[in-house]
Amino acid sequence: MLLEIKDITVHYFKVSAVRNISITVEDGEIVALIGSNGAGKTTTLRAISGLKQPTKGEIRYKGQRIDKLPPYKINAIGIAMVPEGRRVFPQMTVMENLLMGAFLRKNKDEIQKDLEEVVFRHFSCLKERKKQAAGTLSGGEQQMLAMGRALMSAPKLLLMDEPSLGLSPIMCGEIGKIISNIHNEGKTVILVEQNARLALALAQHAYVIESGDIALSGPATELSKNNDVKKAYLGG
Repeated sequence: MLLEIKDITVHYFKVSAVRNISITVEDGEIVALIGSNGAGKTTTLRAISGLKQPTKGEIRYKGQRIDKLPPYKINAIGIAMVPEGRRVFPQMTVMENLLMGAFLRKNKDEIQKDLEEVVFRHFSCLKERKKQAAGTLSGGEQQMLAMGRALMSAPKLLLMDEPSLGLSPIMCGEIGKIISNIHNEGKTVILVEQNARLALALAQHAYVIESGDIALSGPATELSKNNDVKKAYLGG
């Protein structure tokens, strides 16, 4: 097992955003977290990445407990996050943004190799625009940049928060293909998506989070056929 979340509760002040949730992620799979706005999906990712410390429970990565570690140490051991809203540095160039993702890495040859063989291979448009200010990119290109920046830290586990948010249907499909390709090359992915149809199509396993609790979990193909999931999230 690559990641185990065991009975975590996360509070914002006195309000619990997630309550006693447990999630397991096997090496090499895509796990989707679906649910409505405010259900606790992003909070779960923030807890894994160290941006929000659980008030109860524990999180283990490769058997090592990480829920007390600061974000930079969690990134250093192989977990990277693509945040909701892209959060690129708008005044910096595409290349500067990408190199920020490799900030903790020391081997310049490996950084250059990943830039060419990982990032620019998946996102050829970024190579064409590497000297361009990130803030001048389209929404879809900024999403690709945020994904590329995360990949530059050479993660084993990629946390993706609403990668299709605000994108056209065509660009959503393109982002979905890229996520699938990245996964096929050995990355494990936790995918938070309001676009449940996209998430369940990509994932092997899925969790439905409602009001801070896990309402359903199971193989993504089974959940996509569940009547309650269809009614609530798939428009059926």
